[in-house]
Amino acid sequence: MKRAFKYRFYPTDAQAAELSRTFGCVRKVYNLALAARTQAWALRQERVNYNATSAMLTQWKKTGELAYLNDVSSVPLQQALRHLQTAFTHFFAKRARYPRLKSRKKSRKSAEYTTSAFRFQDGKLTLAKMTEPLAIVWSRPLPDGAAPSTVTVSQDAAGRWFVSLLCEDPGVKPLPTTGAAVGVDAGLDHLLTLSTGEKITNPRHERHDRARLAKAQRELARKAKGDGANRTKARRKVARVHARIADRRRDTLHKITTRLVRDNQTIVIEDLTVRNLLKNGRLARAISDAAWSEFRTMLEYKAQWYGREVIAVDRWFPSSKLCSHCGTLQDKMPLSVRTWTCGCGVTHDRDVNAARNILAAGLAVSACGAGVRPQRSSPGGRSAMKQEPLRREP
Repeated sequence: MKRAFKYRFYPTDAQAAELSRTFGCVRKVYNLALAARTQAWALRQERVNYNATSAMLTQWKKTGELAYLNDVSSVPLQQALRHLQTAFTHFFAKRARYPRLKSRKKSRKSAEYTTSAFRFQDGKLTLAKMTEPLAIVWSRPLPDGAAPSTVTVSQDAAGRWFVSLLCEDPGVKPLPTTGAAVGVDAGLDHLLTLSTGEKITNPRHERHDRARLAKAQRELARKAKGDGANRTKARRKVARVHARIADRRRDTLHKITTRLVRDNQTIVIEDLTVRNLLKNGRLARAISDAAWSEFRTMLEYKAQWYGREVIAVDRWFPSSKLCSHCGTLQDKMPLSVRTWTCGCGVTHDRDVNAARNILAAGLAVSACGAGVRPQRSSPGGRSAMKQEPLRREP
């Protein structure tokens, strides 16, 4: 299994300048190739592939206007063309929308190097066009004998530099099989509620740094618009606050998802449409801070790594209104109701009851293949109901 290991590094002034030039050239080549492919289709109904754009790159380098493309390594430029080809492949397969131009201010600054454009020896990484290795902070060791196949260098909005090394990780292998299964109900009062009755506190990272973020944004708003040094400093300050919030949120989700995958063979979740939920103006900020989509993404790829199963129950499944004891469906269940009593006499905690119903629906999927949507993009689907054994008349 290949796995990316991401580290922070501190470049010298010369390395920072070289990488900044590379980022700009990568963005320029991507935009030129995208424009050429778009124009070819609009004028001649012709599809231009990677080989054609690679030949175009050779010609662009020979022109006086784009001669500066020769000053950086050619590998990141070729990789940009491959990424564009991948974007078009996803577009034609209807998995993504049409590729967009990269912005100098908003797009992610990154460059990808393959084995021919870097040297990794004795724990030191040296990129093409550089004479000194990168000063990497090895926060965790690479697997023994790791040989990176791809190196990606990036810079975030806060000005931090990162390097990601893709290599084989022998430690990623299926865990011993266990019969444990758990249902997970996502919420805001509690980040997650498990069918076991456990409730995981919502840390609300954005709320804790909201005053600091608001102050930084006010300072940015007072700066004159443009590329001035003072506005750049203020923008970096805002980005650092956002980065702090995102880092803490990501760390929390990694710990939670790792524990769930290690302890359970089957994990059942709801197929939530977070994009639509964010249209609620009163809850949009809290939902964004909860990061339900990121939680699901982490859970799915870790389950794939370690041989676990993740089942997503249909979003219309009435998990909150259904009694997990007798199966009675309530007519209404407002969000303000956190505890309710069914006609059978059982009192339910709203979230725990929902988690138990989600688990029952997921187990029904494994047992008899009831209709759920295991993938985010799958259309349609019907709610999976709890399966009860048939009762024979005496």
